This record gives sequence, C-alpha cells and structure tokens, in this order.
Amino acid sequence: MNYWLFKSEPDVFSFPDLKARPQRTEPWTGVRNYQARNFMRDHMQVGDLALFYHSSCPQPGVVGLMRVASPPYPDPTQFAPSDEAFDPKATPAKPIWILVDVAWHQDLTQPVSLPQLREEPTLADLAILRRGNRLSITPLTPSEFHTILHLSQTPTPPPA
Repeated sequence: MNYWLFKSEPDVFSFPDLKARPQRTEPWTGVRNYQARNFMRDHMQVGDLALFYHSSCPQPGVVGLMRVASPPYPDPTQFAPSDEAFDPKATPAKPIWILVDVAWHQDLTQPVSLPQLREEPTLADLAILRRGNRLSITPLTPSEFHTILHLSQTPTPPPA
C-alpha cells in the first residue's frame, strides 16, 4: 500500500464536497503537473490511502482521509475547450493527462494544521513543507502518514 497527500483549495473542492458526492467518490480532475500525473499513472493503486489537505485558505491543513478508488484513466477536462484545464495538445487518441477517482474514507478526529505539521520534527522532510513545492499530489512515507494520523488523534484504518 502507498500513502499520498492530495491538496485542494476548499473554495474549489473541499473534503466536505467529497463526502457529499454520490457514493462519496469524485474524479480528481485538473492535475496539470507531469510529476503529479506520473505519481497517479505509475504508482497509485486502488485502495491506497490519502490525506486530504486544504490549501490556500485561512486554516490550511490535513482535514480528512480518503482512498484511491480507481485505476488511472484519461482526464476528460483536457479535451473540453470550455474547461480551465483544457489542453489543446491532448487528443482522445493521445491523452496527456490522467486522473484517479478518490473516495471519502473517514473524517479525522481533528484537523492537523499547517503549523502543527511544521512543528513536528519527524515531518521535517514532508514534501508540502518544502519551499517552492506546488505539487497537488505528493507521496507520503508510512511514517509520515501515521505521524499525521497520530497528530489528528485518528486511529489507523484497517487494510482494505
């Protein structure tokens, strides 16, 4: 099993939005960074656990737990000229961008704020804490994942 951190601005798509979706599942559309795309394409597996991080908001931090719910497949927003994630170089025959579906798994007992993440010495190498990191999806080590769950006072979920 792999562990991930997905970032989203809550005014664009929030953890409560995910929880409110039918079957509590949503395609993670609009990723336009090759490294994040490659994480989804090459390393994500159905059932992997991911932390949901609210960014660019008054209280940034980890707010929920979700699972990867599908294998990767072409992101349809790349083909839609009216979508802000449209890519004129992408074609259905040669898609450039992919996505995975994510599913709500559970609420955290309490959110873990960005200051809490920064204050925890064992999270010093956490990708989202690195200066200049703008990736919307980053891998987590098992230790980082479990430390963040511990900070949230959330028990580790059983394997899927």
